[in-house]
Amino acid sequence: MGGDTGTGHGFTPELRLIDLANAVRATPDLPRAALAALLAAHGERPDDLTERSFSELDAQELRAAVREIADVLTESDTDRAAEALNALLAAHAAPPRLSRHDGHPWHLHTDRGDDAGWGSWFLASSALALARILTEYGRATWGACAAPGCATLFLGTGPGSPRRYCSTTCATRARVAAHRRRGRETT
Repeated sequence: MGGDTGTGHGFTPELRLIDLANAVRATPDLPRAALAALLAAHGERPDDLTERSFSELDAQELRAAVREIADVLTESDTDRAAEALNALLAAHAAPPRLSRHDGHPWHLHTDRGDDAGWGSWFLASSALALARILTEYGRATWGACAAPGCATLFLGTGPGSPRRYCSTTCATRARVAAHRRRGRETT
């Protein structure tokens, strides 16, 4: 299983988290092969994702873990998000350790070792990624899109107002709908 924090070489656990969370929310019983493909797209070795290495039982465990941390991604209150992340870290993380394997550069692992299940590994690495974002920006910069009919999860970063939409498309669609609604109300 891959590293826990970004290495500067394109691996970002927070993007893996968002992609998996949106996929599992859209298709709760996302097939094992689809989960494996998403994990491979985020740097996991194909040899670690065969049916033998990543079984249907492993996929089931991972889907449950994804749903659990997706709940944190819908929490906009920073204090409640921090409490939820602390609970996940207490339940699934171990002391951090540096690891270099399978051609990856040195990176941080916080899971409970090579015997940790896929779900525990995912929760530990994802909670650490979100905790890093929360401490860097001082708030929960993530959420579910506020556009009607869209529940896509997103990560917002940087200073400024908290993000409300998953994309400029959703933001524009919501603004146009509000403008039209106001126009109808004044006539």
